[in-house]
Amino acid sequence: MPNKQPKPKGKFSSFFSLVKKTKPSYGMLAFALSLSIVTTLVSLLIPLLTKQLVDGFSMSSLSGMQIGIIAAVFIVQAALSAYATYALNYSGQKIISGLGDMLWQKLIKLPVSYFDKNATGETISRVTNDTMVVKELITNNISGFITGIISVIGSLTILFIMNWKLTLLVLIVVPLAAVILVPIGRKMFKISRETQDETARFTGLLNHILPEIRLVKASNAEEAEYGRGKAGIMALFKLGLREAKVQSLVGPLITLVLMAALVAVIGYGGMQVSSGELTAGALVAFILYLFQIIMPMGQITSFFTQLQKSVGATERMIHILAEKEEDIQTGKAIENADQPIKLEQVSFGYKTDQTILKDITATIEAGKVTAIVGPSGGGKTTLFKLLERFYNPTAGSILLGNEPIDTYSLESWREHIGYVSQESPLMSGTIRDNICYGLKREVTDEELRKAADMAYALQFIEDLPKKFETEVGERGIMLSGGQRQRIAIARALLRNPSILMLDEATSSLDSQSEKWVQQALEVLMEGRTTIVIAHRLSTVVDADQLLFVEQGEITGRGTHHELMASHSLYRDFAEQQLKLNADLENKAV
Repeated sequence: MPNKQPKPKGKFSSFFSLVKKTKPSYGMLAFALSLSIVTTLVSLLIPLLTKQLVDGFSMSSLSGMQIGIIAAVFIVQAALSAYATYALNYSGQKIISGLGDMLWQKLIKLPVSYFDKNATGETISRVTNDTMVVKELITNNISGFITGIISVIGSLTILFIMNWKLTLLVLIVVPLAAVILVPIGRKMFKISRETQDETARFTGLLNHILPEIRLVKASNAEEAEYGRGKAGIMALFKLGLREAKVQSLVGPLITLVLMAALVAVIGYGGMQVSSGELTAGALVAFILYLFQIIMPMGQITSFFTQLQKSVGATERMIHILAEKEEDIQTGKAIENADQPIKLEQVSFGYKTDQTILKDITATIEAGKVTAIVGPSGGGKTTLFKLLERFYNPTAGSILLGNEPIDTYSLESWREHIGYVSQESPLMSGTIRDNICYGLKREVTDEELRKAADMAYALQFIEDLPKKFETEVGERGIMLSGGQRQRIAIARALLRNPSILMLDEATSSLDSQSEKWVQQALEVLMEGRTTIVIAHRLSTVVDADQLLFVEQGEITGRGTHHELMASHSLYRDFAEQQLKLNADLENKAV
């Protein structure tokens, strides 16, 4: 978040503008607020009815009509208040639903670069925790603020009519209460803002640790991660204590002001009653109206505190909504993807002062296998990200045939790409869901079985109790690495892509799983333009072309045999790799 805060006017207008975009039910909101106002007006009658009851009180004068009117007022007030509360909650829930929908739609369309720069857990907190802050304002505080203002103004007006001298004494209470409550409200806002930020950080920490709980346990890192989580919990605890300290002052201070006002009213009012200037019923009414002035002051202060919190929360939402989203529709459709992919003087860096790829020029022939090899950190994965159009080159261009790939829509480009990575991530759901993931058409059982069969996955799927309806667990944890890879290959086969991108899909598998996956990959690669990031040279020595990438530059290109003869660094690299693979195979035997 930027340190410089916008002017309050801008912040408040942005808040109301954002709420307006959710298309709230203005009719329901107005109706709910109207009911709240009516309820408040009805409550203003109660002290007057009490005054009449006290002034004319005797068993002989007490009529059923008086009791009935008072009972009816209480019942009407309770009924209207209950329905107003429901209507406000309905309006609040509708606005929160609208905010959540806007944020989710935006997040799902943001480019990969956004998620590289922003912690996922903190983003999740914006969608969940921050929207609930706005809901609290709408459902609990707006009504209290409006009715509180009406209650204060209405009570003071009636009191002036009844006895202006005693009312002036009561008026001393209002600024006194404001002097106490306003600074407390500001303090509460500051603490609440810090709590929101700390909650977002803690959510981010949980989201970072829990999905990798197996790594935590395998590394005996429970104590270290417990310490990090404990620090977040203690930070929230300390903020909670600060909030509790401030809140603990509100009740006693309000009580102190109220008691002082009561003593003043009863003392001065009692003198007027004894002199006959004021009736006993009027004094009772004064005391009741005093409560209707003091108590809403807390509601009014809470409204401004919650409004500030909501403005702070919506600032973060506005920042997300202002991010430029990925446009997947603009551009033409690819009519023929079986063309060479050309990289012409492509350069790229994630930051302006950093260059990862430098002046990359190469041609990836259609229908052939091109392997990208080289030391770790040389830029191989970054090159893949450019080909997938997660990022755009900072210089140069990538072409399909003779057309720059950015002239094609992202949707069309990605429809023609099949991607199988080392990890082959799966979504929580069934095997069927994962094989069909992303397809915008119905897949028949025959197509599903054929894709699984070609990926050498059908046999293990058929051996499972629920077959294709088997749940894979979070990130596919219920399946082995080889099984996940074959599911990913079946997914790619079902898409029938023209361009295949493999991030060395067998590098982390045991020998038996590698055998199955390699056979599946050979089926998948047949007749397709294939680009492979090779971590083990033994898997790509037969590639039609190898590009040797080091420190962001292509320093060698050709077949394995050509590079062995002409590129000394490749030769050293290859000999080390092949020797390592041979040693591993011997150990396995």
